[in-house]
Amino acid sequence: MTDMHLFEKFLSVSAEDIGLRLLGCTVVEWLDFLLNPRRLRGSDFLMRWSQGVWSEERIVQAINDTTEFFAIPYGPSGAAPDKDIRSFELYFERLEKAGFGKNKRPDLLIFKNSSRETICNIVNSFGGINELPFIPESDDKVRKLLDRAILAVECENSLWKGKLMPDYGKELKPQKRLGGKLGLKKNAVLPTLILKEEDRKPLQEWQNMNNVPIHIWHAFYDIAFGISFSEVQKLINEGFILPTEQVFQSPGGVITKKLIYKIYYHHAYPLDSTIEEPRLQARFLEDKNGHILPYVHFEGGKMTLSEEALSVLRKAGNAKN
Repeated sequence: MTDMHLFEKFLSVSAEDIGLRLLGCTVVEWLDFLLNPRRLRGSDFLMRWSQGVWSEERIVQAINDTTEFFAIPYGPSGAAPDKDIRSFELYFERLEKAGFGKNKRPDLLIFKNSSRETICNIVNSFGGINELPFIPESDDKVRKLLDRAILAVECENSLWKGKLMPDYGKELKPQKRLGGKLGLKKNAVLPTLILKEEDRKPLQEWQNMNNVPIHIWHAFYDIAFGISFSEVQKLINEGFILPTEQVFQSPGGVITKKLIYKIYYHHAYPLDSTIEEPRLQARFLEDKNGHILPYVHFEGGKMTLSEEALSVLRKAGNAKN
């Protein structure tokens, strides 16, 4: 996985999210699609990109709609161009060539609204949001951003309607495999917040170095949840959440296995109190040979932060005083 291009790493899709696998295929034989040097091989990856862009934009919108807080993209995925997949790819190529491909930054930074003018002036001095991932964290202006940030967010999303998942709403019960700790059966299908093992150490180091608490905010099609990274670490270290081996496939066809942690939504706080579902629109790409690749594009929708989420932000803001 360390040799995989940053673009492919970001767009890798979990096997359980690939539609063809759900129809009984054990191997996904993507048709060649000559969109870029790595060849985008299936609509699942385009849907992954489209939903990722949509969910992150909805989270930023929900934060910025409050009168108390606002958010800016900070990690490369949030700052990357979001209008077409080719521009998105070229952005990651540029990032990797600049030597920033292996840096781990949270996707969003959240600030008090009173800091908006100062933060906007700093970001504009870099040339805008898209340039922020290219500025090292040792830069004095970036340090000023981080000094004012009250919370950092690692955004995740899933191609599921959470409320329709079979085990949604079931109570946690003592589990033998967890040493009697509360949980659900191993193969339960319910909303979970995801953390990759490979991200644990980098995120912990970032949080320690910058003294900004990280939270994981995971959006589904219809609901969203949040949890502090420190709480996730505690759940893992105390054995409430065990690692799961997950198979991922990249747009270039590379199959990899990763250890991930699936945190039951019961341990998290609700992130949204109301949500307008997105419109799913048919779109397509055409390569230089005239090959058409259709995919589903996520558009619209609206999220309003729950009182629990606002309480988390207010507590973080008060701690910054």
